[in-house]
Amino acid sequence: MRREDTDPRFFGDRPACNRAVLVEQPRRRLVVAGHEARDDEGGIAAVGDIRGQIRLTFRRLGETLEKAGFALRDLVRIRIFTVGIGAVTAHYDVVLTGLAAADCRPAGLLAEVRALSDRRMLVEIEGLAVQ
Repeated sequence: MRREDTDPRFFGDRPACNRAVLVEQPRRRLVVAGHEARDDEGGIAAVGDIRGQIRLTFRRLGETLEKAGFALRDLVRIRIFTVGIGAVTAHYDVVLTGLAAADCRPAGLLAEVRALSDRRMLVEIEGLAVQ
């Protein structure tokens, strides 16, 4: 598989996402449904804490990827949905740190929605991974 990042985007001086990611001849693709900040019992965690919810959501996303034989670095697209875009952009360093730790530079979307599936959720992240 060959991967080529196109038109990298920055958040301040930190690398963020790419405008496009070219993937030639991937062997496997994994479409990852929206993940949220759920505790081990399935309840919403870090209620009211956007930083905590982002961190836990990335951890849960990584766990799902690992179960399927992938890693966060295999993500070529993420979509981040939030009910408070101002809060996410104010704490976007948490997103950047999570992506940088995994050496991940996906194409990305950050969008504000009116509601998520649970009113205590502040953020939901879905993705596409390839190998």
